[in-house]
Amino acid sequence: MKAIYLTMVIALLSLTTVFGQVKTEKFKVYGNCGMCENRIEKAAKSVDGLTTADWSKESKMIEVSFDSTKTDAHKIHMAIAKAGHDTEMHKASNEAYNKLPGCCQYERKE
Repeated sequence: MKAIYLTMVIALLSLTTVFGQVKTEKFKVYGNCGMCENRIEKAAKSVDGLTTADWSKESKMIEVSFDSTKTDAHKIHMAIAKAGHDTEMHKASNEAYNKLPGCCQYERKE
């Protein structure tokens, strides 16, 4: 009886560990149009461990899901900023921002 109970506890802990690795977060990313959407999502998806990325041009919010054993939100913010788009955590360099097409150059906060 103890062996069955112990086996069940180990199995439950294993499942919790496996499913506990996927994390979903939402955060603001500045952009204007469909081209921005493609660029932002592509930049996010370039991060190893990211499984989904969906940016809304209306709300300026991105929802990302990722394997927390392979990456974290900080790395995702950095990849998006490197592509020229400011996030809540990181501001794109002026050089990256200036490379954006005119329609993609959003109003930047000071």
